[in-house]
Amino acid sequence: MDVADLGLPVDVPSTALFTDQYELTMLQAALKAGTAERRSVFEVFTRRLPEGRRYGVLAGTGRVLDAVENFRFDPDVLGFLRERDIVDGPTLEWLASYRFSGDIWGYPEGEVYFPGSPVLRVEGSFAECVLLETVILSVLNHDSAIAAAASRMSSAAGGRPLIEMGARRTHELAAVAAARAAYVGGFATTSDLAAGFRYGIPTVGTSAHAFTLLHDHERDAFRAQVDSLGRGTTLLVDTYDVAEAVRTAVEVAGPDLGAVRIDSGDLLLVAHRVRQQLDAMGATGTRIVVTSDLDEYAIASLAAAPVDAYGVGTQLVTGSGHPTCSMVYKLVARAESADPKAPLVPVAKKSTGGKTSMGGRKWAARRLDADGVAEAEVVGTGQVPADLADRQLLVELVKGGTVVTREPLDTVRDRHTRARAGLPLSATQLSRGEPVLPTEYVQGDTGL
Repeated sequence: MDVADLGLPVDVPSTALFTDQYELTMLQAALKAGTAERRSVFEVFTRRLPEGRRYGVLAGTGRVLDAVENFRFDPDVLGFLRERDIVDGPTLEWLASYRFSGDIWGYPEGEVYFPGSPVLRVEGSFAECVLLETVILSVLNHDSAIAAAASRMSSAAGGRPLIEMGARRTHELAAVAAARAAYVGGFATTSDLAAGFRYGIPTVGTSAHAFTLLHDHERDAFRAQVDSLGRGTTLLVDTYDVAEAVRTAVEVAGPDLGAVRIDSGDLLLVAHRVRQQLDAMGATGTRIVVTSDLDEYAIASLAAAPVDAYGVGTQLVTGSGHPTCSMVYKLVARAESADPKAPLVPVAKKSTGGKTSMGGRKWAARRLDADGVAEAEVVGTGQVPADLADRQLLVELVKGGTVVTREPLDTVRDRHTRARAGLPLSATQLSRGEPVLPTEYVQGDTGL
């Protein structure tokens, strides 16, 4: 059964406290000032990609929908807020019945994005929208960073499968989210059972060095593993001497041994030697899996090596040097009164230091060249140009507080593969460079 993103509850009673205190103090002040119910539009975007990256990957949208549905101020949460005197009585009363009733639009999960892309748009009253800022950014910044690293690694792997195995290198709950994001970015499997249970991601795993060290002889360890897991298992061959271990592995399992794993040393050199040894012993179908602190550059360096799969941990779950996407959640339009019919007016922060933004509710479209390859990310306000009407990127995710778009994870993963394939070839270069698509801004009538 495909259990991906079925709205299952998170592992906490509520997501309401996955927020910063100033969200609640802003709410209290807005309630007192009579501005809390003004219709508002917030947008999520990043002003720049991480240094050297050519594109971003949106991941975590499904988790955002779960978080919004579970954003409830239950009695225990309210009691905590009351005990700490974080907000006053009228605000607590308002929070007790909180349910997001607005609309959310966004780029489909798995889609690529660029600086200025409005990857998520949240509309409703100021009060109900402002509370979601921190949890939305927490999810999207983390998951999109992992997915972007995974995408680069997947591209570098050139079709060879990738195994996500970073659970021991990050927070236990972050590990589950990281495995999900890695799958979106192109990884095939995960070692994390919680991710398999929660999202239906295929799981893999056999043994570590400790299992070999447990036994008196390496042969005994291999025999025990083969007896338990069958000849198709993967034997770890670098605990002692690699060449001797490969010989013993084939002797124990026979030429039908599934795979050997190499976790140390000069992987390029060792992989070639192991392949020659396996072939000489008749184990021509035995695959070679390599691990050991891989990133996209190490994977690319092994392109000519006889490697069949890669296992990646630390560099993946830390975003390969970029653990966040620097996404922000900004108010871009609001009504002049609490009247539901009051028109929206654009608003934007005006400051120095590169933190300016364009006000108004945005649309986004991707313009293609004559060959059907993306050539620009177009972001604008007002009327969408006729030639871009069928290239719009935002889709409706939540309507009137109800989730209307929830997708299986495989659908999201396939979308990313197609989106990346639609970019110019330079998008997959690992060398540092500017975003592969320019962002063009079109400012039209912003009054709504």
